[in-house]
Amino acid sequence: MKSLPILQVGDVLLSPDIITEKFCCDYDVCRGICCIEGDAGAPVSLDEIGKIEQVLDDVWSDLSAQAQAVIDRQGVAYCDKEGDMVTSIVGGKDCVFTCYRNSMGNKNTDEMGKNERPYCLCALEKAYREGRTKFCKPMSCSLYPIREKQFSNGLIGLNYHRWDVCKDAVKKGKELNMPVYRFLEEPLVRRFGQEWYDELCNLAKELNSEN
Repeated sequence: MKSLPILQVGDVLLSPDIITEKFCCDYDVCRGICCIEGDAGAPVSLDEIGKIEQVLDDVWSDLSAQAQAVIDRQGVAYCDKEGDMVTSIVGGKDCVFTCYRNSMGNKNTDEMGKNERPYCLCALEKAYREGRTKFCKPMSCSLYPIREKQFSNGLIGLNYHRWDVCKDAVKKGKELNMPVYRFLEEPLVRRFGQEWYDELCNLAKELNSEN
């Protein structure tokens, strides 16, 4: 396939990798490792910080004692070394909104075998899926592996981010022939609207027919 230029849908610039690369989270394999890897929290806007604070009481009991202590001390977010606001973390890695369950679905992980790694869940998304709140989670989490960048001229940039911990998602995406933009249909529609997403799909169809 020939190299593709940067694409544009409305006021959004897109890396062509979002259309050409394959991706589909394999949660049974990775067990939500993206919630506990890295050295900073998830990028979050001031508006999202306000929404998180509004639902904090609803998710509080799902958080670990360590996470509760961090939030009590510095709040739900902090400014990282790059000057961006990100969700607070525990022990230099875990997002404060990470909660766990074992392979049997039990929140108590004490009965797991020595070599069994627990499943990581997002307490914010868990509450949303259960109908307890109307806020899902930071858009940066929902859109991953797409990273969003705001430009001073009002344009928005979307790039495909490669991370080694997601190698199983890449493998599964190739097996299912699932492009990144198709895997992320729900959050892309939530972020930019159905009309925008339909235009993206039409653009992808044109590019695929040309190549």
